[in-house]
Amino acid sequence: MSLYLGIDTSNYTTSLALYDGKSGQIQQKKKLLPVKEGALGLRQSDALFHHVKQLPDLAQALFAEAGERKIAAIGVSTQPRRRDDSYMPCFLAGESLAKTMGAALSLPVYPFSHQEGHVAAALYGAGCLSWMDKPFIAFHFSGGTSDGLLVRPDGKRLQIEQIAGSLDLKAGQAVDRVGLMLGLSFPAGPALEQLAAQSEKHYKIKPVMKGCDCSFSGVENQCRSMLEKGESPCDIARYCLDFIAASLSGMTEKLLEQYGPYPLLYAGGVMSNQYIRRIIEQRFGGVFCPPVYSSDNAAGIAVLAAKMAQEG
Repeated sequence: MSLYLGIDTSNYTTSLALYDGKSGQIQQKKKLLPVKEGALGLRQSDALFHHVKQLPDLAQALFAEAGERKIAAIGVSTQPRRRDDSYMPCFLAGESLAKTMGAALSLPVYPFSHQEGHVAAALYGAGCLSWMDKPFIAFHFSGGTSDGLLVRPDGKRLQIEQIAGSLDLKAGQAVDRVGLMLGLSFPAGPALEQLAAQSEKHYKIKPVMKGCDCSFSGVENQCRSMLEKGESPCDIARYCLDFIAASLSGMTEKLLEQYGPYPLLYAGGVMSNQYIRRIIEQRFGGVFCPPVYSSDNAAGIAVLAAKMAQEG
C-alpha cells in the first residue's frame, strides 16, 4: 500500500500530509507559526526558522501514525504561484526536507506551487477529484492571494492561469487588519467570523471592480471610520465580511460573463468562512471544501504527488 508525502511550509503554517493512493485517505499534521500578540505576521527569516524547528516534531508524529507503510513519492510546495517571479524563502524549509528525504530514500520529488496545493486540497475535500480531467474556474482567497483562476488540468498537474485578482489588498490581509483593529489575535479569520455572527445588520455593498478585478483597500478605511464613530465591533466585523462577499460575488459574475458557465471551486483560508460561503452558494452554487482543507495544508500537495507518480 503506497503512501504519498506532501510538504508545505507556507508563510504561517508548517504542514505534512500522507495520502493513501489506494484508500484515498489522508493523514496530516500541521502547526501555525508563532506570531507575537498585536503583530500582523512574521519576517521571512523568522518564518523559515520556525518551519525548520517545527518540521521534525510534525514528521515524527505523522510517521508514527503511518506505521510500516512505505512512501512512494514526495510532493512539496516550492513557491506561492507557479510563476518565475513568485518566490518566498519560507518554502525553502519544505523543499530542503523533500530533497533530503528523496535522496536518502531514492524517491521521486515533485515540486508544486502553494496555490496548486490549495486548489487540489479543495477538490479532495469537496469530493471532486474527478475535476482533474476538465477545466474549471477556481477562486483562491487567502492572506497572500485573491485570485480568480482558469484551471486546465492535464490529469496529473493543474495548469493555472490567473484571470482576475485584487488590485491592492488581499482578502485575508483585509480580514487580519480589521481583526487587529478590533483587538483580535492573528490570524483573525475565525474570531472575526464569530464576532460578525453577533451582528443583526446586513450591509448592501457595491463592489469596487475594474473589469474582472476587485479592490479591497476601501474596507480597512471604512471599518476604521466605523470604529472611530463608536459602532459596535460585531457590526464592523459583519461589514468587513459583507464587503469581501460582495467583491467575490462581483468577480464571480464578471468571470462567468466573460468565460461562460464553467464549474466553480472556492479555495483558500478565507473560503472557510461559513458566512461568505452561504452568500456565494445561494447566488452561484459552486463547490467549497471543509475548513480543514481550506486553510494552509499539505493535503493537496500529497494528492498531486500521487497523481504525478501514478501517471508517470
